[in-house]
Amino acid sequence: MSGEHPLHVVLEQQGPYAFRIDFEGAAFASLRSDEAPPLGAGEGPNPSELLLASIANCLSASLLFALRKFKNAPAPIRAEISAATERNAEGRLRIPRARVSIRLAEPAAGIERFDRVLAQFEQFCTVTQSVREGIAVEVEVIDGNGVAHPAGASG
Repeated sequence: MSGEHPLHVVLEQQGPYAFRIDFEGAAFASLRSDEAPPLGAGEGPNPSELLLASIANCLSASLLFALRKFKNAPAPIRAEISAATERNAEGRLRIPRARVSIRLAEPAAGIERFDRVLAQFEQFCTVTQSVREGIAVEVEVIDGNGVAHPAGASG
């Protein structure tokens, strides 16, 4: 896996469904995730909430970038994202859609090149665009003997 900005995150199980999430090379503390009861204890955001937070955070940062690109100095913004899980054809829970609302403090008429900002800010958002296009994820499971097994393989 190569890339311009390699990313590496390490998760370690801390409870039945709780994980400590470490962001390699980061100067900040670990994050704890957990599934809601009855599976977990709800001691942190669950993976679906982290996904939604990532989408809304990235869109908000991209909007700020686009606003500042045109020499605007926006007041703090507020973003909300909502979604619901639904069962797919196989009966598995999925998040088929999400709705994001980003609230600016300033009226649009007072924002330089607001039409251009709106036309381009989503394209700056790495997370949202990656989710929209789909992310190829290769998975392997390494057993206690260090043997790697590709996920989805039978036998």
